[in-house]
Amino acid sequence: MHSVEIKDLDLSFGAVKVLQGLNLDIHDGEFLVLLGASGCGKSTLLNCIAGLLEATDGQIFIKNENVTWKEPSERGIGMVFQSYALYPQMTVEGNLSFGLKNARVPKDEIARRVARAAEILRIEPLLKRKPGALSGGQRQRVAIGRALVRDVDVFLFDEPLSNLDAKLRTDLRVEIKRLHQQLGNTIIYVTHDQVEAMTLADRIAIMKGGAIQQLASPSEIYNRPRNKYVADFIGSPAMNFFEGVLDGGTFRVGDLSFSTEGYEFEKAPSGPAFMGIRPEHVATGDSATAQPIQLESTVELVEPMGSDTLVWATVAGERFRIRVDGQTEIRARDPIRIGFSAAQASFFDAASELRM
Repeated sequence: MHSVEIKDLDLSFGAVKVLQGLNLDIHDGEFLVLLGASGCGKSTLLNCIAGLLEATDGQIFIKNENVTWKEPSERGIGMVFQSYALYPQMTVEGNLSFGLKNARVPKDEIARRVARAAEILRIEPLLKRKPGALSGGQRQRVAIGRALVRDVDVFLFDEPLSNLDAKLRTDLRVEIKRLHQQLGNTIIYVTHDQVEAMTLADRIAIMKGGAIQQLASPSEIYNRPRNKYVADFIGSPAMNFFEGVLDGGTFRVGDLSFSTEGYEFEKAPSGPAFMGIRPEHVATGDSATAQPIQLESTVELVEPMGSDTLVWATVAGERFRIRVDGQTEIRARDPIRIGFSAAQASFFDAASELRM
């Protein structure tokens, strides 16, 4: 069953098209992440689903009900914004119950819902405090609780962790995933942070220019990106790319030739193409000698990152990134042997940039 359906959705601001013929089906109980760079249309799409923006064309269904022209309060959704938007003069308990009081929910039902949300989010000791006495992470929990007390089927999260420091983001990311597993509600979550997307989502919709580039599981998007944009966007550090020519079982880049053995093409490959290989799929040193493609280069830059180290080199005139174990002794200007297999690469047509 589909919890949310979006059909041929368009949104324009004057002559500027922000969303273009967008179609999206979100399953009941699914955690779907809208991911993309700033300006790609992800928050705009979320605001259309919430009813905060009026679509130019198309339809939006929530639980099989057409809500395209309904008010936000009539859509059966709970929304968590990037800013906490808490009432500073009210206690946590007051913030959680305020919307329910306005909706004339009975007092005993309000108390039950507030107690349940506080227990789930582990904020019971904070109920008598005001927002000014809370940390950023605690305020965001309260903001989530305010949506939670509405007892709706669909929750919308608009970059809720972007104002927090790195450790708090990690902690609250775990809390949000735990919350979804516990409640089983449908969640649509907007972020530009690919780590959040990969760790939270059942499926990810990668957006660019108001359109969805790929909609799939995190594993599918990471291992089989649909086009070069998705391949370049997902992964930190980004995928390495070579621009060359495919000719049967060979990929040529300048004076270099790589075997494409092990890669499953849909049809016999030929013509201009891009080959991409992720930094973590590159072997170095003695391990590189076991790989079908082997190259020699010189280390230009080393970035120690604790558990691993990022090494920069130049291959075929292109910057090339390699992820190695953090205990590897390696320095700038050291010679380095690189090895990888086409079986772990991705090939994209140069004209369409679609996966081959």
